[in-house]
Amino acid sequence: MPVLGIAKLFYRSIQTSTKPWRYSASMSFFPTSPAPLPRLALDPDVENYIKQTYCNSQVVAAIGQEEAERRFHSTIDRLSLPPGYTTVRANTVNRTRDNIREQMQQLLMKEYSNKAVPCPPVEDHPVLPDVLLIPTTGPHVNLQHHTKEIMVDVHCGAAVLRGAHIFAPGVLGATADVQAGDHVSVYVDVEGKCLRGYQKPYQGSRVFVGNGVARMNRDDIFSVSQEDLSGIGVEMTSPLYDCPPLNDVMSDSIFLQNLPSTVAGHVLNPQPGEMVLDMCAAPGGKTTHLATLMKNQGTVIAFDKSQGKVDKVIANARRLGLTCIQAYMFDGGKAASESALCDEAESSVGAPPYPPNTFHRVLVDAPCSALGQRPALGNKMKLKTLKSYPAYQRRLFPAAVQLLQTGGTLVYSTCTLTLEENEGQVEHLLNTFPCLELVPQTPYLGGPGLPGTSLTQDQLQMLQRFEPWGGNRTKNSHPSDTDTIGFFIAKFVKKAR
Repeated sequence: MPVLGIAKLFYRSIQTSTKPWRYSASMSFFPTSPAPLPRLALDPDVENYIKQTYCNSQVVAAIGQEEAERRFHSTIDRLSLPPGYTTVRANTVNRTRDNIREQMQQLLMKEYSNKAVPCPPVEDHPVLPDVLLIPTTGPHVNLQHHTKEIMVDVHCGAAVLRGAHIFAPGVLGATADVQAGDHVSVYVDVEGKCLRGYQKPYQGSRVFVGNGVARMNRDDIFSVSQEDLSGIGVEMTSPLYDCPPLNDVMSDSIFLQNLPSTVAGHVLNPQPGEMVLDMCAAPGGKTTHLATLMKNQGTVIAFDKSQGKVDKVIANARRLGLTCIQAYMFDGGKAASESALCDEAESSVGAPPYPPNTFHRVLVDAPCSALGQRPALGNKMKLKTLKSYPAYQRRLFPAAVQLLQTGGTLVYSTCTLTLEENEGQVEHLLNTFPCLELVPQTPYLGGPGLPGTSLTQDQLQMLQRFEPWGGNRTKNSHPSDTDTIGFFIAKFVKKAR
């Protein structure tokens, strides 16, 4: 759907709301002009490689060179923009979505009582029963630029564009006269050349992301090491794009999660009492979603190769009150063993490895090049690194298939753009493991896969690739369904030999 059509449909959805917090017609809704955020600068070889994905010979034969290039440029242009909606997954184990929505709306109304922009509505997603949506507004291009400035890196800048305040360790530089209580303008060091402690207005490549109020003196920020810093350095009061600050809000009831990531959990569709494996789990968003869908009944095994990341999975499970998750530091590619034994109690399989046919469902949310994650204000990935991901992903597949029970479901997902990490891996799975059958997905909120492999048109229709031009819009869909970029889901069933 064209951008204007999306904007109109979104505005209609606000107009039909019976709630009192409505936007005025003059508000700048997303999506809008991408200015003033610059187009994401990628390594030229990487950009050309991605372009080959969108403009391969099969795509060009189907839609033409001009349309293929338009879609490619549309995708890259949007990577620097924040999503048009903050997507919140409700923890429905102990509370209803309605109850969580009402409490969140009350908290936002209090948060926005002193802001220049109106409080956004909290909406139900019309298809996903545990998803809440909060619209982004912006860009607010008429913001005043203050003489006192704060510099942050691209990661902190991306967080600001998603609604976060600036924690003190994220401050790279500040003009010499910044004191607590000062109004400051915040800029992102796009090229990563600003040295920590810089005290003049930075003259390098930078991007304005909004205004805020300093909550710490400059000397307090730079007189100690970053490791010893804590607390909010700048409270964002007038960001370029306005998203609700939801960090540490209702932490036992909500989880901030991209919409396609939530779709992946519903596609896997775990049931209460089942044995489910999440092979690459950190930080635990999908893991905790699977446990929630299972009503906290059964067992979810979660792997990650880093103990620090495993600790994050455990912490997220604990704060959401989910007790059916067992997390281990383990290489998922080595998780299957013919000689392994499980505990007699099926609800407690113990530590890996596991014998074949242990799990009813397996999620392979593989490490990927993550080119679909946004907003991205800078990306230094080289082509060699980009090309390394498919081989790593394929290391996980033999164990995943071996551990899956006959009749069980396997879901493969990524958050990236390339053909090799997405449709190419589906082609590899079908060719390597004859026991796997590609099957349709429910819910289906994305669009079909890209041509460019040996997959048939029918098989491409069974895949979900989330792109701004590829949504499967229906009368029950929402503009957020075409607001995502570069996420991919494939679903398989393991047949009897």
